Amino acid sequence: MKGFVLKSGTELINPFKLLERVGIQPGWHVADLGCGSTGHFVIPAAQLIGADGIAYAVDIRRDVLEHLDKVIKQEQLYNIITVWSDMDVYGATRIKDGSLDLCLLINNLFLSQNKPALIREMARLTKPGGRIVVVEWRAEETPIGPSIDHRLTIEQSKSICESEYLEFLDEIEVGHSHYGLMYERTQVKVTG
Repeated sequence: MKGFVLKSGTELINPFKLLERVGIQPGWHVADLGCGSTGHFVIPAAQLIGADGIAYAVDIRRDVLEHLDKVIKQEQLYNIITVWSDMDVYGATRIKDGSLDLCLLINNLFLSQNKPALIREMARLTKPGGRIVVVEWRAEETPIGPSIDHRLTIEQSKSICESEYLEFLDEIEVGHSHYGLMYERTQVKVTG
């Protein structure tokens, strides 16, 4: 990878290709947990779901959400709602239970301090039959990204996500530096 030059985040992971691969539809309700200040996934999601859909941009950092609010206003994306939350706390995210068609967790599973609570929170937010997509850095040397000792292997991520609430559907290709896991929300009720 010597001499590798990254010109944009889309070269790393193309959000439109990922969202199309997971079957996003107009009118869906989508959340990007740990959305970041650029809205790399939530903005394309908002564009694909259209005016009848809702895209929630969720992050623990208020400054990130303030910056994203400016971008949203500039782009006139009125179907994006920013939500401040600690996703590691079950029940903390102010989104209605079972309301999401798609829940995205991109490059954030490895950061979680309470992975079981995070998995339950994603399940709580997602309607039965809805999709949950987890994308993580490959556990190998890449030009950018966290150090190897902070990365999760595909097997580790699958083990963390193993739950009565999530049914594994498929591994999805998301670029040379990442892997993706797609789940379907089961019918099992999430309890506190």
